[in-house]
This record gives sequence, C-alpha cells and structure tokens, in this order.
Amino acid sequence: CRRPKGGTMQERIVLADPNIQGGTPVFAGTRVPVKNLFDYLAAGETLDSFLLDFPSVDRTKVLATLEMTKQALNANAHSA
Repeated sequence: CRRPKGGTMQERIVLADPNIQGGTPVFAGTRVPVKNLFDYLAAGETLDSFLLDFPSVDRTKVLATLEMTKQALNANAHSA
C-alpha cells in the first residue's frame, strides 16, 4: 500500500513496502509490523503497553488500524 499523492487515510496508516520489513505491513513511518499490535493484544497486553514498547507508533494510528480491521471484518460478515 504505498501512498500515492493524494492517497487515502488507510494508506497513510499502514504501509506494505518490499523495502521495509520485506513487505510485511507496518505502521506508516515506522518499521513496526502491525502484527505486533495483534500479538500484544492476543497475549492480554494493553494498548498502553504496546505504545510504551513501540514509541514510534502513535495512538491515533493504532486506533485507526483497529477501526479499519473492525470495518473489514464487519464487511466480510455481512457479505457471507
């Protein structure tokens, strides 16, 4: 999801670039894989704990990522 000029908000939150972490989706502007957020939450860690451990990721991007994921899951549930 490289951000073209005038890209969408989604493209500015998560980036998948083969030159960054081998194309693993990361929080834009960082090298932090989005998967790390879900791993933290699945392990029972808090959002604040994640943000403390990955200070290059801001809360706004994390919340937007969670919202995008929720919307994607809801869209798939309604189309099934």
